[in-house]
Amino acid sequence: MSYILEIIKARDPNEREFHQAVQEVIDSIQPVLDQNPQYRQAAVLERIVEPERMITFRVPWLDDQNNVKVNRGFCVEMSSAIGPYKSALRFHPSVNQSILKFLAFEQVFKNALTTLPLGGGAGGSDFDPKGKSDDEMMRFCQNFMTELYLHIGPNTDIAAGDIGVGSREIGYLFGMYKRLRNEFTGALTGKGLNWGGSLIRAQAAGYGCVYFAAEMLATRNMTLDGQVCLVSGAGNVAQHTAEKLIELGAKVITLSDSSGYVYDPEGIDRDKLAYVKQLKNIRRGRIREYADKYSGSVYTPVDANSDFNPLWSHRAACAFPCATQNEISEQDAYAIINNNVKLICEGANMPCTSDATDIFIDKSILYAPGKAANAGGVAVSGLEMVQNSMRLNWLGKEVDQRLKIIMKGIHKTCLETAEAYATPGNYLNGANISGFVKVVDAMLDQGVV
Repeated sequence: MSYILEIIKARDPNEREFHQAVQEVIDSIQPVLDQNPQYRQAAVLERIVEPERMITFRVPWLDDQNNVKVNRGFCVEMSSAIGPYKSALRFHPSVNQSILKFLAFEQVFKNALTTLPLGGGAGGSDFDPKGKSDDEMMRFCQNFMTELYLHIGPNTDIAAGDIGVGSREIGYLFGMYKRLRNEFTGALTGKGLNWGGSLIRAQAAGYGCVYFAAEMLATRNMTLDGQVCLVSGAGNVAQHTAEKLIELGAKVITLSDSSGYVYDPEGIDRDKLAYVKQLKNIRRGRIREYADKYSGSVYTPVDANSDFNPLWSHRAACAFPCATQNEISEQDAYAIINNNVKLICEGANMPCTSDATDIFIDKSILYAPGKAANAGGVAVSGLEMVQNSMRLNWLGKEVDQRLKIIMKGIHKTCLETAEAYATPGNYLNGANISGFVKVVDAMLDQGVV
């Protein structure tokens, strides 16, 4: 199947992240194609790697000094085979077509695993939210939505937040969408609780990641209670991964942002985590301030261009990469193994390089890919959509219980599929194959479109 990757690379030679995401799936699905010749005859692989639609647009906006700024906006609609596109929006200077195609491609399989009828897409801009005032964020979001609203809707493409798009940004985006369309509909998820949001939505990706990790450990008669955990990132997913780990008795000793990381050998408890939430969500400060606040902790700056991140050199039992793509390199993977880590559960999208992933699987370490482990976010987004359609608000306990059931179901599906295709315990193969089969069977039913 290498010819597929050759075609993609010839067509879009600079899209490294997208090539990596496609290669990961291709490596898993060879036995599926061998057993189902109809898939090859219908060219489903050639079709599934090509987005159904891509839109690029200009986003002009005014900063606080009345200077005109211009950014580029994107909307990638990868697959609607099993339902309307469910997209994540990312605002970050690194955003380009490759990154959004990789995110959209991953989203297709992730959404299929949740059992909810949702397709996959992604969107965003190369806009940098860092250091921007609330007014600047509002003006940018409003101008971004003046184009995006043409391509989204509750039955077309439902957007949520990713890196750089939190509750503040979703509020500004939804307000402008509502004004432009003159309707109050569930076109975005992650909304505020008093205007169509769902309880547990903010926590869902992090909580779901921990629920998945607990299921993995249970296969080896272990629990999270008392386990020392490395967590990268300090945004929404990392915060709530740490929160649920603490609740289940684990000891979290690291958090990070793009400038570096903090190591707290005494553990990050509930009070310390509350400080991190205030620091990152309200003050929008840097994680190094944690070390100023808590004298027992150590801050280490990290070079983003380095092949090695010392965060992964600390001894621990579990690792939860929750920051960004390709944050764990081959060198980091060996450091993780040498420190006796038993489990790697991805809270971010594709945070491990291909080499790192291969090392974890070769060493038979419990390894959960993001498309399975962090599916809790999109799962509760789907539950938010259901509540919007029913004009109801479920209790937090009810949403959390549904999330647990969904994550337990994804874990079971991954294990059973991996076993069925002769790679027992390989969660990567299980996730890729089960998601792929569900999507391509829907494609076959719908004809060549």
